[in-house]
Amino acid sequence: MKQETSSTMVAERKGLRRRPKFGALLHSDDPASFSNQEDDYSNQKTSHSPASPASPRYSNSSAPTSGEASPYPMSPWSQPSPYSKSPWIIPSPVINHNLSSNGLVGSIVREEGHVYSLAASGDLLYTGSDSKNIRVWKNLKEFSGFKSNSGLVKAIVISGDKIFTGHQDGKIRIWKTFPKNPSVHKRIGSLPTFKESIKKSINPNNYVEVRRHRNVLRIKHYDAVSCLSLNAEQGLLYSGSWDKTVKVWRISDYKCLESIDAHDDAINSVVAGFDSLVFTGSADGTVKVWRRELVGKGTKHFLVQTLLKQENAVTAVAVNQESAVIYCGSSDGLVNFWEREKHLSHGGVLRGHKMAVLCLATAGNLVLSGSADKSICVWRREPGGVHICLSVLTGHGGPVKCLTVEEDQDSNKGDQRWTIYSGSLDKSVRVWRVSEDAPELREYHSSSTSNYQSARLSNASPPKNKSRYQR
Repeated sequence: MKQETSSTMVAERKGLRRRPKFGALLHSDDPASFSNQEDDYSNQKTSHSPASPASPRYSNSSAPTSGEASPYPMSPWSQPSPYSKSPWIIPSPVINHNLSSNGLVGSIVREEGHVYSLAASGDLLYTGSDSKNIRVWKNLKEFSGFKSNSGLVKAIVISGDKIFTGHQDGKIRIWKTFPKNPSVHKRIGSLPTFKESIKKSINPNNYVEVRRHRNVLRIKHYDAVSCLSLNAEQGLLYSGSWDKTVKVWRISDYKCLESIDAHDDAINSVVAGFDSLVFTGSADGTVKVWRRELVGKGTKHFLVQTLLKQENAVTAVAVNQESAVIYCGSSDGLVNFWEREKHLSHGGVLRGHKMAVLCLATAGNLVLSGSADKSICVWRREPGGVHICLSVLTGHGGPVKCLTVEEDQDSNKGDQRWTIYSGSLDKSVRVWRVSEDAPELREYHSSSTSNYQSARLSNASPPKNKSRYQR
């Protein structure tokens, strides 16, 4: 799969019009695939997502295999959504630190690579890019940094004094900080460990065939590590990869407890959720629910439900742990969600983007979606499950690739506020302040009733279409 993706990237950079394979296309992170988005806006074909379980294609359709040709001539991230006539794209105001309305606080720009990953811990922000550097920022100023030779940094998670980074070459690196000198970061190992790799290599049954005449250890990712998720309570780390597997690691001794053949195409998101559940989203168009059970000193994960099965790639999954709601972003620009209190039944669809949703984050009663259309939608979940669009944060010059959230230090019970960090392929990180008590979008454009109606009806299912594609 890596060879196919690489060749596709080269073809796109050279301007060739070769039609890439479906699997390679839907998980391409090549920045070149975002070029000429606006020029192609009116010429591309778009696919409608059968997001509602009531749709006839919801349970019966199957995603194309990686060997089928895609109907898209370019990356799906540059495809306009069928619900692209959104009136919500408005400039975001730059605000002062002592104000509570939604808006921009500051920006971090370092011309060294596209920003692919973010992680925040207290007043520290970690950024990963295709420069192979992990930068550490404090109060919007560079504080420290360290470099890995494992390719672009696609995922970062923090566990105490340890930082785990997932890379393009399939490796997971482990870094350690020191309380006496927090600016120092030392690499202390990788996953799997060298010791465990040697131990497993003795038994031929520990190998899997990944392509003709090539076998690899089951505990190793042989393609890009696209996502990481931490279950701090159980001391487990989950890694998802373009090799279609999810691996479970025990943080205490860095042992690989399990390798799950989870999907039929690249995995774009894995999230450790509530009630011993783990959620995965893939380029094969599905969102799957896995239940974790403890077996001796290890774990065993069982597939319990497929929440979504559609033609469009699932690009992001996020879970609100408090309200127990699962959100899924897709390459068609939609955000679907499901609620535990309704037995994981489909709750509705949030429509606010012109192009693919590339990242999601939750905080309190808020859910945020970043998109290839360069904007971030801020939604608030109301009692009963209705979602209101509070604002749309704009200002990035490229697709918004990653989001992370920290509680605002000046927040209080009467006004819950959050600090939002957004990373983009424009090589910048923007810092926003978002308040849960901000007025809904109608107040920003009081003369437009369509905004208010669109936001209030955001839980409705998309219209059913007889044709598979529309111009």
